[in-house]
Amino acid sequence: MKRQIVTPSELADPRGFNHGVLVEGGKTLYLAGQDATGADGNIVASGDLVGQFERVLENLATVVEEAGGASEDIVKLNIFVADRERYRENLEPLGEVFGRYFEEYPALALFEVSGFFKEETLVELEGFAVIDEEGPTDAR
Repeated sequence: MKRQIVTPSELADPRGFNHGVLVEGGKTLYLAGQDATGADGNIVASGDLVGQFERVLENLATVVEEAGGASEDIVKLNIFVADRERYRENLEPLGEVFGRYFEEYPALALFEVSGFFKEETLVELEGFAVIDEEGPTDAR
């Protein structure tokens, strides 16, 4: 699989995301929205945005790995948060968590929403991964 980050010179330099990721080859995996639900069906890290964010990325990585890939194969994520300001206030620790799963940021979008299926949810992510026919592009 061939992967190229797209950064048009006419746009501001991306920080904490990429404008686009061009992928050639591979299989597309559509990732359902994941919240911070643990194996027991309950939300982990209640009240902790960064802790929930980490669990969400772990859940997404688990899905991608089950399909034969790795978190680096995720090329697009939509981030849904209950409180945009709280997300912005935690950019540094959230970025550190992202760095444990991604060498390069995927294409990202952030949305503040009025509520989630589970009331304790602070963040949910969904997106796309492209998995190389030969296996993961990078091990987590």
